[in-house]
Amino acid sequence: MLLVVDNGSIYTKNLTDFLNEKNISFKKQTPQLLNLNSLENYDGIILSGRKKNEKKINEINSKVITYSIKNNIKLLGICYGAEILALTLGGTIRKISSLQKGNETIKILKENPISDNSLDVFESHGFEISKLPSVLVALAESEHCQYEIIQYEKKPIFGTQFHPEMSQDGHDLIEKFCSL
Repeated sequence: MLLVVDNGSIYTKNLTDFLNEKNISFKKQTPQLLNLNSLENYDGIILSGRKKNEKKINEINSKVITYSIKNNIKLLGICYGAEILALTLGGTIRKISSLQKGNETIKILKENPISDNSLDVFESHGFEISKLPSVLVALAESEHCQYEIIQYEKKPIFGTQFHPEMSQDGHDLIEKFCSL
């Protein structure tokens, strides 16, 4: 069963609707109500995007990421989820000059298990990863963003700067992630 950590993104309903449509078993939980001791009950975790920056939510998401890495539990961080993945491991993020919102074409840089061709996706973010920590690898980029898809070295732990729940190519990526 998947755990969807709902960090308040307006797109989380699109994600859960897609998972329901594909009959993928999941439980949705907000960080504030998440029992970190229950993480062992899940075989995968998806961290949603967020609406606003809150220190406590960041701390909880970092603990989920650390648990996932330590226990080899697959994880997909979406938008904020990718940013907090990078931050947790020593990377940096930056505010971008204007909101990146709309359709974008993503170019795959490295062979990986969740995407194999260029992807047409939906962006909606005001921050982006500016420096990757050494344990994260860039898998894809776009004209506007250097780190569109990232992966923890040789582990099933990924981040997408875009919102895969908002496009067909993104849905394919989510399905590939869920079947790992």
